[in-house]
Amino acid sequence: MSAQTYLAYDYPVLGVFWSMLVFFLWIMWFVLLFRCIVDIFRDDGMSGWGKAGWTLFVIVLPFLGVFVYLIARGKGMGKREMAEARARQEAFDSYVRQTAQGAPARTSSADELAKLSAMRSRGEITDDEFRRAKELVLSETGPAGRSADVPTSTGR
Repeated sequence: MSAQTYLAYDYPVLGVFWSMLVFFLWIMWFVLLFRCIVDIFRDDGMSGWGKAGWTLFVIVLPFLGVFVYLIARGKGMGKREMAEARARQEAFDSYVRQTAQGAPARTSSADELAKLSAMRSRGEITDDEFRRAKELVLSETGPAGRSADVPTSTGR
């Protein structure tokens, strides 16, 4: 019998399944352990000694410590995680609102020329001011250059 055939008999499909299950549970155990440790330090209501005690308990007796932690503080763990997610979402929303409000509205050159033409036809600016403003718009000078040279209204 060849080595490959012997290996197939020696390690059947059910053995592969059990190995994968054990590996999956091992990874899940570490995920649960780290989530408990993160939750210990996330809780602002717990004192420093309480955090030290829970951390020591979870690290020295990991299986018992994690299970006791989940039983004793599991409900609060979910609430703290939801509060953290809500705070992150609110921070993101306020950042988006700030950024959207602070961004200047960009108008096209054609829109600006149409506005200038309307101002000239109403008599708000002179032909000379219109010519200078038109040159600025067509040369695509930034808003700072435009605001110093282009009058928006003369109050006539």
